[in-house]
Amino acid sequence: MTSIVIETQHMKKPVILFVTDLYYPAKGRNYYEEDLFLTSELRKYFDLAMCHPTQTEPFENSVELIMIRNSGPTLYYKDVFNTFVKRIENLKKPTYNALSGKADIRGKQYLIDLTKQEFPVIPTIDDVRHLDCLPRTSRFVVKPKDGADSVGIKFVTSRELQEQEWNGYLIQPAMDIKYEISFYFIDKEFQYALHAPDKQRRWELKNYEPTKEDLHFAQIFIEWNDLSHGIQRVDACRTEVDDVLLVELEDLNPYLSLSVLNEAQREAFIAKLIISMKQVI
Repeated sequence: MTSIVIETQHMKKPVILFVTDLYYPAKGRNYYEEDLFLTSELRKYFDLAMCHPTQTEPFENSVELIMIRNSGPTLYYKDVFNTFVKRIENLKKPTYNALSGKADIRGKQYLIDLTKQEFPVIPTIDDVRHLDCLPRTSRFVVKPKDGADSVGIKFVTSRELQEQEWNGYLIQPAMDIKYEISFYFIDKEFQYALHAPDKQRRWELKNYEPTKEDLHFAQIFIEWNDLSHGIQRVDACRTEVDDVLLVELEDLNPYLSLSVLNEAQREAFIAKLIISMKQVI
């Protein structure tokens, strides 16, 4: 990181807007702790302002980059977010992440599309008439297409599934898994992986050393999304028969679990992040 520090000592710092919801109540984690750490590091290289995701407009013309971080699910402010995207496109203002992703930023329709294209994802449909496309099971998971952070998820029996309307929901089999894995990337380059060894305590993450096969799996979805710049998190699960399947691809504001990393890992991640952000401005 030394070369970055030397550079900023002799140049005017770029101005960025750090967009977050500090007190969004996420299960098992405090967004504000990660945001405070990130902003303390970013201030070494940027002049930084911070605001809530619904209040960006007054600041947009005064900054050189808008960084979207732990801003919570956009379904809570969908109209505001859609207006923000259109406004930013008209202003040609760079954002971090780029807003061109095809995954969670646009809802979860991509899981249905990837299922149809036979990608290694948890099999997903949105119509009970297509249940024959899913593995045979007696329990299902239904999720809002615009959901995030487990908002609105329900576990239902086959009978309950048939008795109700599920417009706007995904339908998936309830999978038996060994554990979940998350792979973190900056600009298509792998940074680190974490996993939850206890599937009943999925927020308690530990470092994970991925195999070549694991990294190949994760890279498939990074290449598919083809995001020009930003941080992406590939969330997957390892099934009881050792298959690895995509759970979701977070390409807008992935929580990074930086507190789980050791100091060397955090420093390496921040160094790569700073370089990436500077290339966008």
